[in-house]
Amino acid sequence: MWAALAAIYLGVGLSTDASAQQAIKTGDTLTGELRALRSGSKRKRVITYQIKSEPKKLPGGDGLCNLETGPETFQLVTHGDSEAKALKAFVGKTIKVKVNSVACSQAAGQLSDAIVSQWSVVN
Repeated sequence: MWAALAAIYLGVGLSTDASAQQAIKTGDTLTGELRALRSGSKRKRVITYQIKSEPKKLPGGDGLCNLETGPETFQLVTHGDSEAKALKAFVGKTIKVKVNSVACSQAAGQLSDAIVSQWSVVN
């Protein structure tokens, strides 16, 4: 019985490590809880949207993405009020987005580990 439990435990551990090592590519989907974060001064407050997901490696990851497990937080850059309004309905819920362009955060203190500058919501 102990041998069976040990085998299950080791199998689960290996699959977790394997998923953390998968690199996210253009066209892949990213799934996780959508968060809304406020940044900036009170007069110029900006809402920033972020997905918290399982760790994903980035191809050629450098800077802050060169973590052992890969980034877990991904900022979704909005290009206009229509994209921001579309995301607002998903805050606090699990969302799936198709990634068209992703890069590492370049400075400590940025809100997310990685930046997704081009994306689309997948239903």
